Amino acid sequence: MKVKRLRIQTLTLLILMITPCLTMAQKKELSQARTILKSGKNGEQAEKLMTTLLRDSANRENKRIYALWYEAVLMQYQAVNEKLYMKQRQDTAQFFNLTRRLFTVAFALDSLDMRPDKKGRVAPEYRKANAEQLNKFRPNLFFGGTYHVRKGDFRQGFDFCEAYIDCARQPLFTGYALDSVDQRLPEAAYWATYSGYRQGDPVLTLRYRKMAMRDSAHREHTLQYMAEARRQLKDDSLYHATLMEGFRVNPENVYFFPHLMDYYTTRGDYPQALATVNHVLERNDSSLLYLYAKSTVLFSMQRYDEAIALSDTLIAINDSLPDAYYTAGSAWVNKAMKLNPLREKKQVKTAYQKARPYMERYRQLAPDQQQKWAPALYRIYLNLNLGRQFDEIDRLLKQ
Repeated sequence: MKVKRLRIQTLTLLILMITPCLTMAQKKELSQARTILKSGKNGEQAEKLMTTLLRDSANRENKRIYALWYEAVLMQYQAVNEKLYMKQRQDTAQFFNLTRRLFTVAFALDSLDMRPDKKGRVAPEYRKANAEQLNKFRPNLFFGGTYHVRKGDFRQGFDFCEAYIDCARQPLFTGYALDSVDQRLPEAAYWATYSGYRQGDPVLTLRYRKMAMRDSAHREHTLQYMAEARRQLKDDSLYHATLMEGFRVNPENVYFFPHLMDYYTTRGDYPQALATVNHVLERNDSSLLYLYAKSTVLFSMQRYDEAIALSDTLIAINDSLPDAYYTAGSAWVNKAMKLNPLREKKQVKTAYQKARPYMERYRQLAPDQQQKWAPALYRIYLNLNLGRQFDEIDRLLKQ
């Protein structure tokens, strides 16, 4: 019992002896950092002293250390900023990284600065001055984001834009009403959305979608990136809803119309596909894209005569459109196949005769699409008893 008591007393004595040593070391490094900062040089060294102190968990709630760390980063930031202002050669990425680090340190300091004392009182020392100062620097977070986006570094681009957006919710900026007064926030959200999309990360793409939608200049692009993200996440209902929203914003957008048509046709919802294409044709009834889309929908609905008529309209406008010939030729083949070869022999032959010039012209215009025209021509030549042409196609198919 006496031995155990002696060990406890010895341990307590060691702790009491070590604690003043740690405090002395802390004071020494804080003093060194202050001296460096007063000299106006070597901010990196002062920062290193503070980050070294913060490796010790016992120091992580000492706001004096964070305050000196902030000053050390600020000194570096101002030095680089001055060189940029004077158009001296300087690492732009370093400047933006210092900007972001300055905000990170300031937010950590603010969280300690706002802690109540033992009597529950809150008397911040740094918030007002730091908030005023950093609010002037905030645009550099935004420009850091666009800088990295231009460089193709979308991970950094996203992080900087997120840091800029994050300022609006930080307690440090309480009273600044950034959500309502900062007109640049929606654009920052758009660039964050774009950066998430370029990284192929659907979660990041969708994180700031609501704010990005407030950027009217980029709304259509935002909806496109949102649609792609929801397609990646296999959320069919939201993917369709986003396509519809984009289609309402601009029915003629080169992304929303084709993807909406594809959505309906792959699900066999041809009536809705037809309604969609009719809607855009009301706005532009001479568009080759819309006319062709309608012809393929009519073909899929087995409205072959209408599909052929529309294909003929397309060919009259431009006789070098391969797919118009393929749709019309396929429609005539399908019409022939629906007829009774015994009772309607003449009509069957006529249908194949009608199909032949369309499919042969398609072959001329799209020779690399053999998997489409060869089977069709095989059936046409077989039913028209065209031996030489049939033999050629037969050899091609066997190859």
